[in-house]
Amino acid sequence: MRPRPPIQGRGIFSGTGLIITGLAATLAALIFPVWSYSGRPADTGANVVKAEAVATQYGPLSALDQEFVTKVRLAGLWELPAGRQAQTKGTTEAVRTAGAHLVEGHAFLDQRVRTVAAQLGLTLPDEPSEQQRGWLAELDAARGEEYDRAFANILRVAHGRVFSLVAQVRAGTRNTLVRALADDANTTVLDHIKVLEATGYVDFDAVAQDLATDSTPPAAGSPGASTASTGPGPGPVVPLTKSPSPAYSLPPATASPPPGS
Repeated sequence: MRPRPPIQGRGIFSGTGLIITGLAATLAALIFPVWSYSGRPADTGANVVKAEAVATQYGPLSALDQEFVTKVRLAGLWELPAGRQAQTKGTTEAVRTAGAHLVEGHAFLDQRVRTVAAQLGLTLPDEPSEQQRGWLAELDAARGEEYDRAFANILRVAHGRVFSLVAQVRAGTRNTLVRALADDANTTVLDHIKVLEATGYVDFDAVAQDLATDSTPPAAGSPGASTASTGPGPGPVVPLTKSPSPAYSLPPATASPPPGS
């Protein structure tokens, strides 16, 4: 007997079989990623933030919180001497007044940040950064109106940078001590920005460009900065309030810095 020929259209290679095989492969492709990741924790930004935070009795202390506390201390280490210098080297009353505000505000903030650091167990720097020492050297070398212009622009850019950091920390910190320090820093930095602008020497175009490129603050004679012949003259004098406490409203420090800090 002759064998019967195979019936066409049946088995896995038939049209129906191919369709079923394709559907099964698609379903497996959809299920595999879900199965392979179902047991893994989600690597979200929130988890990263929590992992970087240090537990304290005042709330979690993030890496950004620690950076902020350090930068408040660093600001005082160079802006305090810069302010004292401006009180003697400034050629206008407005520049000398801005220097007095820097001394007053950073003396207050330095006491606050040392208190906060002691409570959080953080170690603070004892000298300015290399960049900050460079700014002080530039101010040391300047004279006359060149000094006034360099002082106003360097300090204005520096305060603009830290102002954005203060806002970021204040908006996101979960630590009560850091939050209170950010409140004080916000008030102080804003006051300093205003008195520096009141000198009349701030080149706002150069400041905006400098902040956008995150480069070194402009000084007299630098590209984009005002020159003595074309720049604006000194602005109105800002009255100096001679007071042992900040002239602007700020809460007092909760405690004195620990001895030897």
